Amino acid sequence: MRIAYTLASGRGETNILVADLVQTLQAQGVRLCGTVQIDIDRDVNEKCDMDVRVLPDGPTIRISQSLGKNARGCRLDPDALEQAVALAEKALDEGTDLLIVNKFGKHEADGRGFRNTIARALELGVPVLVGANKLNVDALVEFCGGIAEPLPAEPDRLLQWALSELASAKAA
Repeated sequence: MRIAYTLASGRGETNILVADLVQTLQAQGVRLCGTVQIDIDRDVNEKCDMDVRVLPDGPTIRISQSLGKNARGCRLDPDALEQAVALAEKALDEGTDLLIVNKFGKHEADGRGFRNTIARALELGVPVLVGANKLNVDALVEFCGGIAEPLPAEPDRLLQWALSELASAKAA
């Protein structure tokens, strides 16, 4: 029952790090479920659009709402995120080697989003890797009850962890 998280320092860097790991693992034939986030730049004065690609092979779902140039509120489209969660849970139930959650965000910190999916994966003995952010990392650690392993935001270290967990799961 293993879970780890990583947190890169720059804006959007965790998304890139996780997406690169997914690409590497899929090339090795690892069965994945979960999501990777793809940020799409807009005009200079506007925030990016946020899409998630549901693993293993789609669809891609827009999880952000365009609230206008001067909006300050949360841009997350909770219905779109829950659609991605439902698809990830379906893939989890169909069999997977590793669950990847691109971000434990405010939605998860508030008790929704991927929380149940993470718990279900751990119940099934499926390792979980979660992208974290500074605002919600404490909520992630609390949710995991102290069992989540922090990993440095280094591609080789994430790959090493994933392959080690996959080997342990096969040996069990």
